[in-house]
Amino acid sequence: MKYLMSSLLVLLCFACNEVNPKGEKEVQQFVKQWNEDHTPLKSPYLERDYMDVVTYYGKERTKNQVQQDKNLLFQQFPDYTQRILNDKLQITKEAGSYLVTFTKHVTYNGITADYVTYLSLITKNGTFKILREEVAENSKDLEAPIFPSTRENNMLISHNRQVFGDFNGDGLSDYASVIPPEIQSTTKTNAQSKDTVACKGECNSTIIFSNKDLKPITIKGAYKSQLENLKDLNSDGADEIGFWDIKPTTKSLYVFNATTGALLTEPIVINTSVHKNLKLIDVFKKTGTNKITVTHSEEVNGKWILQSEVVLLD
Repeated sequence: MKYLMSSLLVLLCFACNEVNPKGEKEVQQFVKQWNEDHTPLKSPYLERDYMDVVTYYGKERTKNQVQQDKNLLFQQFPDYTQRILNDKLQITKEAGSYLVTFTKHVTYNGITADYVTYLSLITKNGTFKILREEVAENSKDLEAPIFPSTRENNMLISHNRQVFGDFNGDGLSDYASVIPPEIQSTTKTNAQSKDTVACKGECNSTIIFSNKDLKPITIKGAYKSQLENLKDLNSDGADEIGFWDIKPTTKSLYVFNATTGALLTEPIVINTSVHKNLKLIDVFKKTGTNKITVTHSEEVNGKWILQSEVVLLD
């Protein structure tokens, strides 16, 4: 019986070592590398560091959602960096995991700040994975724009508005999405029977691309939108991108050269209170080499009609 109990203890100890074979030195190396990967150039490496589902700043998120949030952070602050202040880590070994506490020194947009940060790590298939990431609840400036809470609305809307295409002409698929403004309030005015929107900051939307060589395109005064792949209109080998600026009584289609960010024609405005249920093909068509036909709403003698014109593209 004693021999059996001893054997079981040995097996249990061996099993524990297999579950968590790494030590504090490897933990330090992992956390240091994780911090160094918080740059736009190295950000794709971050997704591999997380479990499929993690606790991320107090909320349950998939690793894809975490990666998307990191991408939005770097798109908003291309100069963002973070490091371990004074290279000091406090590592607590728990059952099958490590709790790592350190002060994260961040820089962005000319601002520097320090935050007490927590990472909970486990080993999976011989490599570390993050189960939890957050900062101390009593930290100052938790409303700073580098934290996920300031991007939750943007992350959800941006994800729902992805459109795919070859926007730089390299023969590979890219995607574009929209970072909208953060809506502070929406009120309906009785006199005009339409919505008045107040934004935190400027009411602008920005088209961003998965290919970092393509510069973001900002549309002023747009808070609700939809993207379209308009295919290659000017024979440069790259797809053009369409942006619908959606208002309570109008829709305006912006036609952009995604490679240069140039607007190829004046916005195509549709009075949706009169001309309802129009589709993209009703207002925009490629009708020849470097030639498109656009249809817009126009008021003539007190009546709203649809007018069409041919636009030649450079």
